[in-house]
Amino acid sequence: MKKLFNYLRLTFFTLPFLAMQQDKPLRVVFFGDSITQQGVSEKGYITQLRSMLDAKGLGNQYELMGAGIGGNKVYDLYLRIEDDVLAKKPDVVFVYVGINDVWHKRSHGTGTDLDKYVKFYEAIIKKLKDNNIRPILCTPSVIGERMDYSNEQDGDLNLYAAKIRDLAKKHSLGLVDLRAEFQAYLEKNNTNNDERGILTTDRVHLNETGNTFLAEKMMAALLQK
Repeated sequence: MKKLFNYLRLTFFTLPFLAMQQDKPLRVVFFGDSITQQGVSEKGYITQLRSMLDAKGLGNQYELMGAGIGGNKVYDLYLRIEDDVLAKKPDVVFVYVGINDVWHKRSHGTGTDLDKYVKFYEAIIKKLKDNNIRPILCTPSVIGERMDYSNEQDGDLNLYAAKIRDLAKKHSLGLVDLRAEFQAYLEKNNTNNDERGILTTDRVHLNETGNTFLAEKMMAALLQK
């Protein structure tokens, strides 16, 4: 009888606690550079993703938070991960960085060499996993929208994207292969081989169509079990 009483008492206190845990929205942080910083704007991809989840009746299951800062490279993310990500206690973190690491090599002479990019990126993954956070990796998208691989930095972008694919495979993590997704879209829709104006405003930062496209890809990865 005593054992039964203890079991009932444990159940009485435990079940409500478990229910509270299950009802808590999944906290998702988008960690990146200016593309993510702009993602929380009215037409940004994070804002659009929130609307897409609402339309599916899933809005109350997810709490979306942006953590993007313009000009950031992979080591900037590593240096601010404690305050801007871990302190928010997320369940899932999308890591979307690499454009500036490649772009700034030519534009500012301050990019990130590929080996250092991989080391810092892997250190970010470790910090997230050590805190029981699920990372979802994103390959860098575009610096120029010409669909025939004639953009000046396509070669580097392909190399950096390949390393992110390798890291996702190595650590058994979710992957949003934006490099491949953007290229496939541009091959289909950029028939004039324009340098900008299809998914971006300036070869890098997204227009409304680009933000919608990105939100769709992020949602697919987020909902994947």
